[in-house]
Amino acid sequence: VQLVESGGGLVQPGGSLRLSCAASGLTFGYYAMGWFRQAPWKERQFVAAINRSGGITYYGGSVKDRFSISRDNAKETVYLQMNNLKPEDTAVYYCAADRSGEQLSIAVSYDYWGQGTQVTVSS
Repeated sequence: VQLVESGGGLVQPGGSLRLSCAASGLTFGYYAMGWFRQAPWKERQFVAAINRSGGITYYGGSVKDRFSISRDNAKETVYLQMNNLKPEDTAVYYCAADRSGEQLSIAVSYDYWGQGTQVTVSS
């Protein structure tokens, strides 16, 4: 199983980025997908999750109303659209796949993880 994130980079405060996570080696439609992030010296934090069909989404409190998660099961890809970025959003962003579809805000629920992509918000 591989989860490969892309789309990270350096952006100014107030800017936008769209992260992608391409999955392979698993039946994508059987998995709920999530995004987490980890800043230096901090614990991994839940960002967003989406159920198998894409009809239900969940967000961490600090990103709600600014970030949007979506998925394309035909392309086996999950996306994270990030708007109005703030310096405190700076972190490595990871996507993850969860077979159970339960407790999606908890990192240990997930079965597979990508290597992460760096997002830096700075002027």
